[in-house]
Amino acid sequence: MKFSMMMAVFAAAFCVAGCKYDKAARSGSGVDDASGSNIATDASLAEEGSLSDAVEPKFDELYAKCTDVDFEPVYFGFDSTVVPQGELGKVEAVADHLKSKPERVVLIEGNCDERGSSEYNLSLGENRAIVVRNYLINNGIADSRIQIRSYGEEKPAVEGQNESAWAKNRRDEFGIYDTTQKK
Repeated sequence: MKFSMMMAVFAAAFCVAGCKYDKAARSGSGVDDASGSNIATDASLAEEGSLSDAVEPKFDELYAKCTDVDFEPVYFGFDSTVVPQGELGKVEAVADHLKSKPERVVLIEGNCDERGSSEYNLSLGENRAIVVRNYLINNGIADSRIQIRSYGEEKPAVEGQNESAWAKNRRDEFGIYDTTQKK
């Protein structure tokens, strides 16, 4: 009896902790288009791109990082996985670059501000990277050329405990690697 009661409490706590995503993440959308509506992202791709499934070698362990390009981070709202309309151009610039350089691949690194538990922030960072990954796939970039990684709150871009610092830490960053240059 005690065991089943503990399992029920654990299951309820897990459900509550695991369900705290914004509407876009729950509905499977995550990118605003010019008309103000959401562009759907494929929920099954999120499952395939999960960090827990990562068994293949990481791009940054295999290939040399490209030093001729440096893309701006994509910033997110608090507790959100929706790419704001004003940030879409940054993702499109990465897509255009990858289309013009088929030997290159991208590592998308999801980051969060310090608010929230470490586990939640790792998951939120992963979901942010997945949304951008799906946008690149929908724009013609092969899934095999994209990897994601979440750092959660572990790699802040700006130190501080205020909104201006937190806003700079809620981001996806891009690492571009050349597959013809082995490490």
